[in-house]
Amino acid sequence: AMARAGAGGYTRGMKYRDVRKVVTGRPAVDGAGVRLVRVIGARDVEDFDPFLMLDAFDSGDPADYEKGFPWHPHRGIETVTFLASGLIEHGDSLGNKGVIVDGGCQWMTAGSGIIHQEMPKAAPRMLGLQLWLNMPAADKMKSPAYHDLVADRIPELRGEGWSVRVVGGEFRGTAGAMRGDYVDATMLDLSLEPGASLEIPVRPGDTCFAYLMEGRVSVDGGEPFESRRALLFGEGDAVRLAAPGPDGVRCAFFSGPPLREPIAWGGPIVMNTREELELAFAELDEGTFIKRT
Repeated sequence: AMARAGAGGYTRGMKYRDVRKVVTGRPAVDGAGVRLVRVIGARDVEDFDPFLMLDAFDSGDPADYEKGFPWHPHRGIETVTFLASGLIEHGDSLGNKGVIVDGGCQWMTAGSGIIHQEMPKAAPRMLGLQLWLNMPAADKMKSPAYHDLVADRIPELRGEGWSVRVVGGEFRGTAGAMRGDYVDATMLDLSLEPGASLEIPVRPGDTCFAYLMEGRVSVDGGEPFESRRALLFGEGDAVRLAAPGPDGVRCAFFSGPPLREPIAWGGPIVMNTREELELAFAELDEGTFIKRT
């Protein structure tokens, strides 16, 4: 039987997912000179499918990020940029302009091709991440789209010592601000107070992982993991997280069905074959990369 949701939920006979892999990431410099941590990348794609890349940033020094990510192309993926705190200005070849601020998210479908820029601005603390979500082979050349998920559009659920903001997908019957058109991915912005625990149902067969932005977290009662790590979970029906203290936890939680398709990856473009990659770069040179619909 299910206990009241305030306790974080508990179901008898449920199989809890354990931690299959821990990834600490590597310092990297990207864009025009932005210091970040590449948490997951090309070497992790099989394990994390359909998630391709996760870059995390956490800095109180604007010199680490103000040079930003000037105009650059994408094709074949979706990029999800989430800010716990900070400010990023954005523009793209569809004519969209926007600002991502504290608690906000930008979900961009590159599809057949988009050119965009993301320019972080000085803030007391820049804390957030960018996730690359793969697109199925059949959909990679669909029209690009831009979704601005401002903080007050993101539904929030609260229980005993926990809060969950449902950015994408759904959580316990509450639909997120975004439902993926191509991969039905769940993204949760999750906070736990010291001593609190939370059970997160996950569809069997989905790949799921958490990235710890702040604090230490324990999984199904085990030894706690330190922050700034990605935890890839094994098979099961749910993940049980707890904040053993003395600090709370802020983490991003992702799940989605794997695509199990070949990956040909060239910088900002991710296709299925070498030929598709070469065509994309040839079109960039020729000025035919952006498809007019």
